Amino acid sequence: MLVPILGQSQSEIGGSKKPKTLEPKTSNPILSNRSILFVVILLQFVLVAYFTRGPNVSSESSSRRNSPESRPAGCESGMIYVYDLPAMFNTDLQHKCNDLDPWASKCKANLNGGFGPPAKELAGIVPENILPAWYWTDHYWGEVVYHNRMLNYKCRTMEPESATGFYIPFYVGLAVGNYLWGNHTAKERDWHCDMMLKWVQNQKWWKRSNGADHMLMLGRLTWDFRRLTDADDDWGTKFLQMPAMKNVIRLCVERSTWDPLEVAVPYPTIFHPRTKSDIREWQTFVRRRRRTSLFAFVGGRREKIKNDFRGLLQDQCTAAPDACRHVDCARKSCLDGTTAIMESFLDSDFCLQPRGDGFTRRSVFDCMMAGSIPVFFWRRTAYLQYEWFVPAEPGRYSVFIHRDDVRNGTSIREVLEGYGREEVAMMREKVVEYIPKFVYAAPSEGLGDIRDAFEIAVNGVLRKFNDHMKRGRLGKRNYVRNSRKM
Repeated sequence: MLVPILGQSQSEIGGSKKPKTLEPKTSNPILSNRSILFVVILLQFVLVAYFTRGPNVSSESSSRRNSPESRPAGCESGMIYVYDLPAMFNTDLQHKCNDLDPWASKCKANLNGGFGPPAKELAGIVPENILPAWYWTDHYWGEVVYHNRMLNYKCRTMEPESATGFYIPFYVGLAVGNYLWGNHTAKERDWHCDMMLKWVQNQKWWKRSNGADHMLMLGRLTWDFRRLTDADDDWGTKFLQMPAMKNVIRLCVERSTWDPLEVAVPYPTIFHPRTKSDIREWQTFVRRRRRTSLFAFVGGRREKIKNDFRGLLQDQCTAAPDACRHVDCARKSCLDGTTAIMESFLDSDFCLQPRGDGFTRRSVFDCMMAGSIPVFFWRRTAYLQYEWFVPAEPGRYSVFIHRDDVRNGTSIREVLEGYGREEVAMMREKVVEYIPKFVYAAPSEGLGDIRDAFEIAVNGVLRKFNDHMKRGRLGKRNYVRNSRKM
């Protein structure tokens, strides 16, 4: 039954009989006036005692907890409270892993707190002593990764009154993932979203701000949650179009550039450093790597797509086998357990990054994690997505070639050969410098003074909450529409 989940019934308030009025036995005016005077004086003493009493201990304690000085180191932006959602909205969905993909089971993705199975196949490719930090992490498992990290996060508070923000651990990507393929109705795809919003709207802290100091993580592309119609054959859920979501900040692996409440965060990669030394050793390794190819392309043709851009990139790559390494994902799966991807990125100066199902794809971060310099063809692939995680000046870490130029015959090889050795080294150094910003660390407490993608994302949202409160804009939503092609 859903009644215990969605709310609690209120007890009825019973009436009481009106007491009888007692007539005074005497009507002596002198006694009556003295009694009134006595009551007035007594009332004055009570009022003075009330307003001059000592400070409220619980109020003072709450104030101390809310002060930046009392927070743990690294939590200056505030503390976050994690809702204890009913299991039907997260862990139950996680355990329905056999239904998430019509082509393969996703149950291995649940291993090791959402990191997936150990990537033992990378032995001999990555340094031996940091091999235990590598896992075959599913690129759409961010909701699980964020939730597990948040449960033991140093900036988590168990006292909601001291929280700057509230985290909703709803695995909405897994919820809708069960219904994206097959003969399902729009109502089925929206069911978990409707039920979760009914639950959270019944919480005290939601009601205080109408969700304006709440956040959640979307493990899939934002477009999977923006269904425009109620037609059963329309893609995805309309979760982000639901009125209750109008104030909630969401982290997602690809955001809508027109929605100021969305923050794009890196896809989960397969490297989850355990310590700062893991990070430093990997940076040293990729910095010193001898690269034998000019560029790499990981991807395959999409024959059913008219004017398939990936096909053009594949043609340019295979036409220059002495300069380009190609991993053909049309012939084999490139999602899990493919060592050829890491090898090709480690051996190449540049890596071609076309758009994926959306404008982004995890390969962008796999590429940079290997110290390879990304080549973009859409600005929305990275420049308008991951502002908190990549350098502000695109030319310092990447190359941009407009897709129309490639279609008109521009040689990618010639463009990349135009970069000198020193210029390539400087770009690679910038990529290597930013590696900690787009990996998700293994320890819940993080990596000390090195902030990984999780800490950057959560701290950034808490700063947004603080800024909105200071400006009196918490809960307001303004869209900036831009019809220009990106």
